[in-house]
Amino acid sequence: MLDPERGLSLTIARVVQRLQGSSLHSQLERQARVSLHKPEIKLESLKEDIKDFLKTSGWEKKLQNAVYSELNVFPSPCHPAAPPEHIKEPLAYMRKAQGSWEKRILKSLNSMCTELNIPLAQKRPVNEQKELLNKWNEMGTDEPDLSLFRPVYAPKDFLEVLMNLRNPNYENGEQPSFRNHLGLIQVPLKVKDIPELKEDFSELGLNIGQLGIDDSAQVPPEFFENEHVRIGQKVLAEQDSAAAQQYVRQGCPTALRADLWALILNISNQPEDILYYEQLKSNVIQHDLLVDSLIYKDVKLTASNDDYYFVFEDYLYQVLLCFSRDTSVLEHFTYSSATPPKSYIQGKLGMEEYAVFYPPNVNYNSFILSVAPLCFLYHEPSKLYQIFREMYVRFFFRLHSISSHPSGIVSLCLLFETLLQTHLPQLFYHLREIGAQPLRISFKWMVRAFSGYLATDQLLLLWDRILGYNSLEILAGKSYFYKMCEVCVNAVLADLSTLKVMPLLQIFLFATVT
Repeated sequence: MLDPERGLSLTIARVVQRLQGSSLHSQLERQARVSLHKPEIKLESLKEDIKDFLKTSGWEKKLQNAVYSELNVFPSPCHPAAPPEHIKEPLAYMRKAQGSWEKRILKSLNSMCTELNIPLAQKRPVNEQKELLNKWNEMGTDEPDLSLFRPVYAPKDFLEVLMNLRNPNYENGEQPSFRNHLGLIQVPLKVKDIPELKEDFSELGLNIGQLGIDDSAQVPPEFFENEHVRIGQKVLAEQDSAAAQQYVRQGCPTALRADLWALILNISNQPEDILYYEQLKSNVIQHDLLVDSLIYKDVKLTASNDDYYFVFEDYLYQVLLCFSRDTSVLEHFTYSSATPPKSYIQGKLGMEEYAVFYPPNVNYNSFILSVAPLCFLYHEPSKLYQIFREMYVRFFFRLHSISSHPSGIVSLCLLFETLLQTHLPQLFYHLREIGAQPLRISFKWMVRAFSGYLATDQLLLLWDRILGYNSLEILAGKSYFYKMCEVCVNAVLADLSTLKVMPLLQIFLFATVT
């Protein structure tokens, strides 16, 4: 067990080490040198005077935001003696299951290469590079023949893997008993109950104003909305990431959401960030990857046929093609149970010095639904890209990998089934008896963070709370109540996307008898 003081010192050391290699560190050094020429900087109080200068010039706030961002992204430090794989995932059977799942994906990818006689990667001919560069902003007009390409896996395939997870050290008899969980997920992970969720999401209480409820046409704006907007403008003026994260727990005003999310994620779209995006774009232009065709097909099958997202088809291609080349995202594998796939230069199989990660990062199923809602907020491709990348390394990767993390897809599925079995047992058992396991229906909602299932304004209100609480656990609660509503109102509502997020969440958390 790591004592608190030791844990704090390790956290500080890790944050300092990471920031020392950042552009912010060099900018702070440059500003400190500039301040030496100012008359108010005295030699006898040099240290304090430079601190005051950095504070008054706004650089101290930027440093605080960077530290806060690091603390939000990286997990708490493990014991120094813990091996690296324990940082990625502490449970051995979870690591083994994730490894097997990755091998299955790679086998599917390699067999597709063999069948279609297509290499994993190749340099584009010069004329093809020029053509792609010219149509970069209108790639949606391209209609390549993708009929031979197939999805690497579907959500139901991933669910089957999760259903077969078992802890070899845990004995669970075949006969039903009070110890048995009657859902599809059969791993003994600790998940929260309603009282714990109430405590964690206390700002969603019935007596606290919420955008998504108290800004409706029936509620005069002077009661809540006007004051909430004023506070949001003040938070943006202060440029404080921690304050912004606290603020969005009650929802973001539409006009402020883009700036507030960027502040929480510590995205400022500096010139060096734009240059980095252009470098990724250049990599896309120069090299053709097999996964490019999978991305094209995914966009054509999902966004192109979606009433909300079809207009953003070009943005989706730009973001996802660049993302598949971004090696900076490899950092998240230090705290993810997943491992990036390796490939070898032709003729150098097995020689580690010729190994490369292929692709650096990409998921193979409806990946675009994590990007599409962000297109409503950000219209500058480089900033849209940075926001999505940060959302992915903080949240979305957990929905596509096997782990014991509380925000991981395994825990979310178990939480959903436990809540439904505990608080709506008649509904749970009825669905189970007729062969309609609730998780088989709700899994696709959670694995896609409800993108494509909720109206966009409601989805963004839900994602406000994900950012505000730095947790995906709210998805399981939303799935629980969404499932109940689907069963109850299916005969009345033709389109469940008309359901409102915040009233359902409040009823689920604060009107459920515990």
